[in-house]
Amino acid sequence: MKQHLQAQKLHRDIFKAGSKTYFNSSLFFPKKVREEVFILYAFVRVADNYVDAIPQDSKGFNRFRENYRRAFKGEITGDPVTDSFVKLASLRGFDPLWTEAFFKSMEMDLHKKNYDSLEETLEYIYGSAEVIGLFMARIMGLPEEADHPACRLGRSMQYINFIRDIAEDNSFGRRYLPLEESGLDTLMEEETRKKPEQFRSFMQLQTERYKEWQREAEEGYVLIPRRYRIPIKTAGDMYTWSAGIIEQDPFIVYRRKVKPSRARIIASIAANLFRA
Repeated sequence: MKQHLQAQKLHRDIFKAGSKTYFNSSLFFPKKVREEVFILYAFVRVADNYVDAIPQDSKGFNRFRENYRRAFKGEITGDPVTDSFVKLASLRGFDPLWTEAFFKSMEMDLHKKNYDSLEETLEYIYGSAEVIGLFMARIMGLPEEADHPACRLGRSMQYINFIRDIAEDNSFGRRYLPLEESGLDTLMEEETRKKPEQFRSFMQLQTERYKEWQREAEEGYVLIPRRYRIPIKTAGDMYTWSAGIIEQDPFIVYRRKVKPSRARIIASIAANLFRA
């Protein structure tokens, strides 16, 4: 029992440290679902932390992936993050190919720096975000017809992260947003300040893409039971709020990371509860 409680706390702490918006939204899931969401996000956050470390920890990432593969074959590794995820994957029927797609995208972060076409970006997003939507759909017990909007929700949220994190990704030498026909060679601030109209047009295109995918995702909300829909909708609302702030002033991405406050998240949850 003590070991179980320690693992629960570890999952919660890892998730909380990595994603304020979705962590605070997920607190409003029923207890059982909330615990499974914490297991999922602890697993993906640990892998992501290896590739986002400065310097990147490729050896740590490879060990983590191999640890997962051993656990998947039935070995008890003793790692509460990996072992809990593999148990959850079996319980909820996760397709193992989704997890491998996730690892493929994380590995891309170790080697690939620039994404020059939308096709390349979407390949990365499938493993880094769309499969997370599929995992969540299985945790919530949604029908298979919810898979497409679940993927779109993962895609739209990831895309806003790319838009919001331009400055941070510049510091890593990364660029996820394709510059096709933008008139820009990079997203470094010194260049975008010299080409403000091109940058504003580019950012408008990116937020329009987000809104299109978010609309598709929201069409699937009717498939989510009310007790699960409120935290999902709240997270989506907060990403839409971030998109709106960036639309008003695209250069804000160089001044700060646009994230809603905890008070805003709680207020959105209250509003969604009231509407429901």
